[in-house]
Amino acid sequence: MGSAAANGHNALKYDCDRCVAYCCSIYERVQVTARDIRRLAVHFRVSPEVASQRFTKLNGKERILRRKADRLFGQACTFLDQETRKCTIYHARPLVCREFPDTSRCAYYDLIEFEREQQNDPDVIPLVKITFINGKGKA
Repeated sequence: MGSAAANGHNALKYDCDRCVAYCCSIYERVQVTARDIRRLAVHFRVSPEVASQRFTKLNGKERILRRKADRLFGQACTFLDQETRKCTIYHARPLVCREFPDTSRCAYYDLIEFEREQQNDPDVIPLVKITFINGKGKA
């Protein structure tokens, strides 16, 4: 879960336990730092080199977590448990995951709660995909 409360924001207005791990699924790139790789290495009791090779890949000049097939969104973080929709390395997760979201609200949680209310179905899952473009309309 994010760090909004630790940053002095209002109380959290989302509950990751009621979500389907949008943040682990719809982002194609989860950037990792050297410190994140060391954390993974300690967690799995391997060298940082092995952790980097096994769990990350290069995307241009950016080191990112590997992904795997996902039954809901097509692809997801390699560390997402498909059944529980929870992080299997929660205490060793990368900094970007630790900090997300960095506000007291999560747009994905707002979306799922809105649709569950609109559909009158506490288990409905709105499937979304995010595509980013720059301010000039270029992908």
